[in-house]
Amino acid sequence: MYRTLRICSNSGAYEAVPENRRPIDLAEARRRLEAEGVAVVDARVLLIVRLEVEVTISQNGRLLFKTRDERAAERTFARLRSMLDLEGRPPSPPSSAR
Repeated sequence: MYRTLRICSNSGAYEAVPENRRPIDLAEARRRLEAEGVAVVDARVLLIVRLEVEVTISQNGRLLFKTRDERAAERTFARLRSMLDLEGRPPSPPSSAR
């Protein structure tokens, strides 16, 4: 379950990490994304997806949003969650935004 969207340690991106280990079936994710007309680069152990921002989807469920724009990351996360039926509630804002 994804509960938070937080800034990465290098402050160059946002990440969503599932609370519990939640592997993603990358082949199924690719199929769904491509069915929605989204371009996907399949690097075997991860997918690189271009939505509003570029997202790296790892097999272990980690999502990396390559932007410093919190709102763009949130919008992209919401869209990705919808397309891939990812569990969880909308992310809480990072502590720096509170």
